[in-house]
Amino acid sequence: MKQFVRRKEDFVCEHCGAKVVGDGYTNHCPECLWSKHVDIMPGDRAEDCQGLMKPIDIKQTRDGYIITHKCEKCGAVRNNKSSPNDNFEALLQLAREQVNKLKN
Repeated sequence: MKQFVRRKEDFVCEHCGAKVVGDGYTNHCPECLWSKHVDIMPGDRAEDCQGLMKPIDIKQTRDGYIITHKCEKCGAVRNNKSSPNDNFEALLQLAREQVNKLKN
């Protein structure tokens, strides 16, 4: 099994257009929380799909939040830790959406 590969990569979010400065652990846009399906194993950049991954769920943990993403192209589901520089309003909005789904 391959080990995590830390890569400091900057990118422009393909969902909202935000310019993102990566820190080697960045796996989603801190503004809109969307991600891109680029890894098979974290950091390997070996995934051919390249689809956009929508944030579909959020769970609070002792250490922060876990964001669940679903690929809009292939349907893969992945969990990622939130980052301290994530837009807190976007995190709250995702949580509100989940509460509303449970109510309906």
